[in-house]
Amino acid sequence: MSTLTLTINKQNYQLENLDARTTLLDVCRQHLQITGPKKGCDHGQCGACTILINGQRVNSCLTLAIMHDGDEITTIEGIGMPDSLSALQQAFKDNDAFQCGYCTPGQICSATALIEEVKQNWPSHVSTDLQHPNGRLVQEIAERMSGNICRCSAYPNIIKAISQVLESQLSESTIQSTDNAEQHSSVTGIWSPPPSEAQLGKASVNNKTSNATTGGRL
Repeated sequence: MSTLTLTINKQNYQLENLDARTTLLDVCRQHLQITGPKKGCDHGQCGACTILINGQRVNSCLTLAIMHDGDEITTIEGIGMPDSLSALQQAFKDNDAFQCGYCTPGQICSATALIEEVKQNWPSHVSTDLQHPNGRLVQEIAERMSGNICRCSAYPNIIKAISQVLESQLSESTIQSTDNAEQHSSVTGIWSPPPSEAQLGKASVNNKTSNATTGGRL
């Protein structure tokens, strides 16, 4: 391929005689000086290089540039700049959802796509209702963001930032309401996964044993 045309952040770029093995991440950083996407693990495991391709999140370190001629590519620069932050970027700032900031571009790109997925009622691995998943639940957000690692462990504040934007953008009619306090969208403390079936079984057995012992004492 002699000439490759890429549309990144609504701007066309032409690359001549690009090595076919060049990843989209390396094209952005090394050829076009679009340095928002970060090279972390370079194996698709940390999410620091996450960008949007046709609205969907992709690890740019794992996809070749030549595969995306004609696609709409968006990096963190296309979501918002310091003088024109998106609502999500502002929420990350308001909630201190970063420390070193290295993973933040990938986190925000991923969360931007996450919000659109929730609006379209896409279920996740932890969704109990596949037709009407409640994307504002802490467990849902954590699961949907699990491909993005923050080595500073700013996860609680990242979830708060995403929740803040979801609350403002989602109408109540699109998400089923619930009376369960554990499913409320407000975030406090550090999220932990729900108990497994095995743990619930043990708790039930222990409860029965405790009741039997107490009854004997009485």
